Formats: sequence, structure tokens, C-alpha cells
Amino acid sequence: MIRSMTAFASSEAQVGSLTINCELRSVNHRYCDISFKLPERLRFLEADLRSAINAKIKRGKIECSLNYKKHNKNQQQFNINQQAVDDLLQTVKKIELSMDNPASFSALDVLAFQGIQQETELDKDSLKSGVNVLLNIALIQMLDVREREGEKLKLLLEERCQKMSVHVLTAHQRMPKVLRLIRARILERINELVATPDLDRFEQEMVLIMQKLDVSEELDRLETHISEVIRLLQQKEPVGRRLDFLMQEMNREANTLGSKSADQEMTQISIELKVLIEQMREQIQNIE
Repeated sequence: MIRSMTAFASSEAQVGSLTINCELRSVNHRYCDISFKLPERLRFLEADLRSAINAKIKRGKIECSLNYKKHNKNQQQFNINQQAVDDLLQTVKKIELSMDNPASFSALDVLAFQGIQQETELDKDSLKSGVNVLLNIALIQMLDVREREGEKLKLLLEERCQKMSVHVLTAHQRMPKVLRLIRARILERINELVATPDLDRFEQEMVLIMQKLDVSEELDRLETHISEVIRLLQQKEPVGRRLDFLMQEMNREANTLGSKSADQEMTQISIELKVLIEQMREQIQNIE
């Protein structure tokens, strides 16, 4: 199954006293690169989240973010760190002794100090279980999006492979005519310059010229590469990197075809092939 590396998914669920939201974003990347945006109280889940994502996704830059909010609005509770309050008040008294006109402050001012209010501790096992379920739901959604996008990419690549096959076949059919035209043109030029041309020498030189201009091997390799691309598009495992390598090889053959070209039509075929290969390369950059 061909999968795109671009996708987004989100899921939300109630876990204990929290409503937790999980978001996954994915873009193309050479390897599997996972980053996290987690609130401090959920930081302990990072290793498990990374393993779960790695088990499902092989390539792409993945960003996983978790956010939460308390949903017990009618039962707002404040947990106070009494030791922190006592330490704060004692410190304030010591400072006030050295001040001429110490300003008074309220209980609300005390609550505003960092460390005075404490969040209720949640059961970590329940939290871990709930977040894992949440992540799996988001992963299923993401994989579904990646597969749908991958199916579209597959159709585009198959279409371009078909066009390439037509150009390669045209080049195969054109090549004998090109060689005959070159032979006739050179022979005509020799007859104009030499009264009694050495036809044996001419035949030897023509063999060398035709060997240099013959692109049968390049066309055969292009056909092989096209067949391999079509085969890979039917595979279930990730094939993006192998397809990318094939694009490099196909581009090399198309360049050689252009450099050996001694005919305008063959030159045009080389250009058309390189345009199609570049279009395929851009699409393949986004395949897992």
C-alpha cells in the first residue's frame, strides 16, 4: 500500500478528570523523525508514545502534541502546598524587618506565587492507558489519510510511467531510421568531397559512429526501470526510498539518451522523458 507522508489527525477523550486532545502532524522526511509537544504532567508518556508511532510509521517527520483541560468546572478545587505557604510567610516576615514601610498583601497574592497551588495527582496507569487509546485512534485516522493520499500518488505515477513507455517505444522505433539518415548524410558528404571514396573505410567508420550513437541499451534500461516502478507501486511495505533511487537511475539514462541524440525527434523524446521523471521525483518525495 503506497502511503503519502503528509497527513493530519486528532482525537479527544475524557481521561479521569481531564479532557485530553491528541494531534498528529506528518510531513515528508528522509527518515522517521518524531517530535513531541507535551505538558509537563504528561511528559512521562513520551517513550511509550514514540514506540507506538514507530510501530505504525516508517518514514516522515511526525509531530505529536497533547493538551488537556479540567472538565469539573462546578467542583473547582485548590490544593495548597502548606509547607510552601509557611516558608513563604516566614521569608516575608524576615524581609519586612528590614523595611521601613512594608506593604501588606492578601491571600490571593500568596496563591499567585509559583509552587503554592498543586494540581491533583492522577493515577498514572489510568492516564497511560487512556492516552494510548487516544493515540491509537489518531494513528488510525492518520494512516487512513496517508493511504488515501498515497492511492492518488500511485495513480499519478502509473499514468506517467505509461507516458514514458510510449516515448521509449517511439525512440526504439525511430532509432533505425535515425541511423539510416546519418549514414546517407555522411555518404553524400563524402561523395561531394572525394572523387573515389574508400567505401570499405567508410563502412568501418560508420560502424564506429553507429556504436556511439546507438541508445538501445539506454532504452532497454529505461524499460526495466519503468517495470520496476510499476512493480514497487503494488507492494505493501514502504518503497519511497527505492522509488527515489530509481528516479536517479532513470534520469541518468534519459540524460545519456539526450547526449547521444543526433536527431531532433530523439532530442525531444529525451526532454519529454526528463520532464516526466522530474514530475515523478517530486511526487515520490512525499511517499513513505
